[in-house]
Amino acid sequence: MINRRKFLTQAGLASAGMVLAPNLLSAKTPNGVGLQLYSLRDQLPKDVKGVIAKVAKAGYSEVETFGYSAQNGFWGLKAKEFSALLKANGLKTPSGHYGLDEFFGTGKMDIFNSYIDAALATGQTYIVIPSLDHNFIKTASDFNKIADKMNKAAAICKSHGLKLGYHNHNFEWEKVEGTTFYDTILAKTDPSLVSMEMDIYWVVRAGHDPVKIFQQHPGRFAMVHVKDMDKGNHELNTEIGSGTIDFKTILGKAKLAGIKHFIVEQENYTNIDPYKSLAQSSAYMKNSLHI
Repeated sequence: MINRRKFLTQAGLASAGMVLAPNLLSAKTPNGVGLQLYSLRDQLPKDVKGVIAKVAKAGYSEVETFGYSAQNGFWGLKAKEFSALLKANGLKTPSGHYGLDEFFGTGKMDIFNSYIDAALATGQTYIVIPSLDHNFIKTASDFNKIADKMNKAAAICKSHGLKLGYHNHNFEWEKVEGTTFYDTILAKTDPSLVSMEMDIYWVVRAGHDPVKIFQQHPGRFAMVHVKDMDKGNHELNTEIGSGTIDFKTILGKAKLAGIKHFIVEQENYTNIDPYKSLAQSSAYMKNSLHI
């Protein structure tokens, strides 16, 4: 049994650790900092190999993919070739954005199956829905139908050893018949099957508090998009730590939220080279947020 002196000594050390690095205790992840490759959508088609090398050099250890198709693969590379490229640069890919509109609309599995194959070939864990056709979610009844279909898609993913994720914008909070699509997803989808990828920028832009959402739905958010809001124009992004969003407070609740992957995304750049911008964001994530 631990004696009182030893307990107080250990408690003191723990308290000191919290004073020195409160965010480190709650947000540190062995996965490092990730990048949503959409941030370099203009550069990737021209030189996918060069871009991936620069991403690694900018301080990232993970990437989240987008834009895969069975015809063109990942910017001209087959899934296994792209996986080899990532490994050659010391990168992993835990997740990818894959549109499931065909599955939601018709139930056909052709494209969905190609996404499953790509995810498995690259070692991804999550097939993330980046958005969806707004015609699918016009009414509260529509919200429930899509939530049911998300559960079905998630069950299919599970049968392949994968998980389903959902990435938000801000339209999910538009009130329809007294509810919202986001509230419906959280209420109606199976937490053991459907993981949320919170885009913090879009939550803030929609007028909501990410921390409050974490508190209401602990453990639901396996991933976050860390994207800052420009101080002068809230419709623009800026480097992490240079904008208006209080990431220290928000990501200080990472353990409560269940976050495993912290993924930087920047959709636009103002008078700065994209790679310098992304390197600045990566450095802030590591040095100031202790990711």
